[in-house]
Amino acid sequence: MTEPRLCSRCVLPESPPAITLNEKGVCSVCVADDRHRGTRATPKPLETDLLKILDKHRGKKTYECLVMCSGGKDSTSALYYMKKRYKLNPLAFTFDHGFETEGAMTNVRNAVEALGVDFIFFRSDFMQDLFARILNSGSEAVICHPCSLWYMELAFDFAARFDIPIIVAGWTKGQSQQQPAVSKYGCNNHAPEFTRMSRATREFLENELQDMPKYAHFPRTMEDVVKRARKRHKSLVISPHWFLPFGVDDYVATIEKELGWTFPELSYPARSTNCLLNYVSVHQSLKHYGYTHYHVEMSKMIREGLVTREDALEQLKADFDKDFLNSIVEKLGCRIS
Repeated sequence: MTEPRLCSRCVLPESPPAITLNEKGVCSVCVADDRHRGTRATPKPLETDLLKILDKHRGKKTYECLVMCSGGKDSTSALYYMKKRYKLNPLAFTFDHGFETEGAMTNVRNAVEALGVDFIFFRSDFMQDLFARILNSGSEAVICHPCSLWYMELAFDFAARFDIPIIVAGWTKGQSQQQPAVSKYGCNNHAPEFTRMSRATREFLENELQDMPKYAHFPRTMEDVVKRARKRHKSLVISPHWFLPFGVDDYVATIEKELGWTFPELSYPARSTNCLLNYVSVHQSLKHYGYTHYHVEMSKMIREGLVTREDALEQLKADFDKDFLNSIVEKLGCRIS
């Protein structure tokens, strides 16, 4: 099988019609970014902007923010900043769909203990039939996307239950800052590079779950999640990483020292923390599309000067095999061929 050509500037592969390369080998996403970069009127957010948001809600509720904490460097540092830098009283929230790693959970436990914050841990096998259906049906739906919908809906539910005005995520500058596109990965599902993924996922959710009553009210899109949430309780969703000038190395050093945080032994992308099922999702996305949402995030970060192309390529190497993938999905009754 021939490897797809990669953009000479970022890490996106040629994948017509969504992503094409011009005569210089530059992808259509980078070309579009060049074209619009000089016309953008939205200034980059500053920490003063974040402070205005936080001060508006400071002291008005028992918990001033709900922090979605996966145990990764970005969400753990978000929890740290809310408690230590901004002096808020956060409620930490972690969920486990049956595939969280012990390393990630150890990081969460260490963080909430060191910071002395209240903590909700939600464990459920609810999503496992849905994951199995994606794999067994041959659908091109991206496993991480419906999981993101469920996670955000849970976050909104807990924010409503405890009357919390702000939901804090650990999304980085490579991920979306737009409220209508909130998800675990901050994917803008309307961007050309996400069109096929979002369409396949929505078609799966609309057509493949009709014989599974427990998913009758499962949201189809992130817009559905946000619309439902706003009918019950209004919570703003933000990430401190959009506003802070600190880079990854800065906040990793901080949480390593202050919270005993550690990198996992195995991860994808490198130097990240994700659940075991993430490897399966990555494998399926590479199979169906030739790239993952991580490639899109890394490409944006390259264009913003936040990471080099060489480093991004190194982080995106998929060095796991099918035996490893099958050891993960066997609990779903599935096989990766």
